[in-house]
Amino acid sequence: MLFSLVLFLRKSLPGMFSLKCHSFKNLHLLLSVFLLGFWGVILLACRLYWMGNKPPNFSNSDNPAADCPCFLTRMLTFFFLPAMNVWLLLCPEMLSFDWSMDALPLVRSLADLRNLHTVAFYTSLLALAWFGLCLYSTRSKETNGKAHHVANGKSTNGHSCSSDYEHSTFYSNSVQMNGTNGTAKHYSSSLPTTESLVVFSLGLLAVPFIPATNLFFYVGFVVAERVLYIPSMGFCLLVAVGMRALYVRLRRKSSRTLVLGCSAALVLLFGIKTVLRNHDWQNEEMLYKSGISVNPAKAWGNLGNVLKNQGKVVEAERAYRNALYYRRNMADMLYNLGLLLQENNRFSEALHYYKLAIGSRPTLASAYVNTGIVLMNQGRLEEAKRTFVTCADIPDENLKDPHAHKSSVTSCLYNLGKLLHEQGHQEEAISVYKEAIQKMPRQFPPQSLYNMMGEAYMRLNKLTEAEHWYKESLRAKPDHIPAHLTYGKLLAMTGQKTEAEKFFLKAIELDPTKGNCYMHYGQFLLEESRLLEAAEMAEKAAQLDSEEFDVVFSAAHMLRQASLNDAAEKYYRQAANLRPNYPAALMNLGAILHLNGKLQEAEANYLRALQLKPDDTITQSNLRKLWNIMEKQGLRTMAP
Repeated sequence: MLFSLVLFLRKSLPGMFSLKCHSFKNLHLLLSVFLLGFWGVILLACRLYWMGNKPPNFSNSDNPAADCPCFLTRMLTFFFLPAMNVWLLLCPEMLSFDWSMDALPLVRSLADLRNLHTVAFYTSLLALAWFGLCLYSTRSKETNGKAHHVANGKSTNGHSCSSDYEHSTFYSNSVQMNGTNGTAKHYSSSLPTTESLVVFSLGLLAVPFIPATNLFFYVGFVVAERVLYIPSMGFCLLVAVGMRALYVRLRRKSSRTLVLGCSAALVLLFGIKTVLRNHDWQNEEMLYKSGISVNPAKAWGNLGNVLKNQGKVVEAERAYRNALYYRRNMADMLYNLGLLLQENNRFSEALHYYKLAIGSRPTLASAYVNTGIVLMNQGRLEEAKRTFVTCADIPDENLKDPHAHKSSVTSCLYNLGKLLHEQGHQEEAISVYKEAIQKMPRQFPPQSLYNMMGEAYMRLNKLTEAEHWYKESLRAKPDHIPAHLTYGKLLAMTGQKTEAEKFFLKAIELDPTKGNCYMHYGQFLLEESRLLEAAEMAEKAAQLDSEEFDVVFSAAHMLRQASLNDAAEKYYRQAANLRPNYPAALMNLGAILHLNGKLQEAEANYLRALQLKPDDTITQSNLRKLWNIMEKQGLRTMAP
């Protein structure tokens, strides 16, 4: 489109009032420009429509000048930014993947020396525009509509041709003889003038850059090297035209050699810079390290994400803290640090940073989700409940990423419903789950939500509704293991034993490394009085999930019920080691030791359990029975 416009101006503008209206070529060019402009307007209108007929919203850190209350600062900064972009083209010494936040300080006063760069830039731009348009118009008037026909180096009007640079049309020396009268026909090829090339280069440099100038609406960046890709072509063309013009005007051979040498050196230097910059772009870690000198807060934060994904937890934590050293109110970075600490079971520290993230950005729903989860793990259930409710009430207007926000709100409601479900408030849980389904965005995976809805209905003994939601969960994700397990339990309750067993076996097939699947199947087998099979599944589950207390403790129970007391003793010991201050674990370990004849060790565990829970009648009864046996065997002389 830009080239068509320049071509139209070159051919039509100088003789605008003297052209004949029936000139097909000029009309064709005008029509091309009109059609391209029309389609450009259509595309722009579609873009505005998809944006909701309003400009996009960005945070203050993305474009600090846009949120600055001082008009002078905004004006000076926005005028300076194009000059800064041109400087990046002229001298790309310092580059960065991101120029947001404080990477480029605002121009706050007229005394700022950067204003000299702004003046120099716009002066140069106006001078080039004058050369490209006004000078071309002057030369067109001087020709006064006359054409210069050149044959064998001579012009037909008796004037010699000074140089091929001075004319816009060049003619070849090839001659074709006309067989009728012997006359010669000369074929020519038209090339654009220097002035036209300058106009085209300036257009290619400026027009694609206009949307990034904050002229029509604020953009979400200060400087972005990606917006210079197309303008750089115009810039390179402008440099080439300037070098050519300089070369042609110089007469001395040494001067021309100097121009050629400078051109070669320029290409070589920029080529070396390109190779070095490509080295920075080899991977994310190197790219973010290269940006630390320009934008340390953003670079350290992104580097922390990369290091975390690489499993370098200590280095990632250090990177996050470095980012916060440069900018303490970055909500995303506070959240990421909290998430890292939570994943490493440092819950109190994680909670601190989640609260700081919420204080910095009260609409950061993901921080509320994880705050609630940490509070649940700490047993602070009422605080967790209030946090989830607050998150669910956050409006989704004017957010940077509304889809991610809706997903986080849905997660909040899911966790709130799960908390109510575990507390036995099934009706409230179902109400919350329904709200979550209504607010759930299209990209949110619904299978866990549907499965929990089914569990709540099953607790209320509404088996038909429960079955519906289990099927919905499996329809949303056919390989969803929790739905296979819970639906299997429902089928077992309704007497469909064969079908239930198929779902348990399918769950194991989907993930043979998940101990929970074997445990559910073992419980099903236990209810069917298939004790040895149940014990085998339970032991397999305990081997796979050896750090999960509930799995290990349940496995010990099943092994004891199958009369495999030695194996049961092993897993009761393991459970007691996992929770050394849990009275039930110590009491059951004492009981199995009692059965296995290890009386003194059994006594020690009973006594420890009673220290933790003195009013436990079962432990007291077992201890009295043990003492009676010990007295008969002479291991104890008198009861207390």
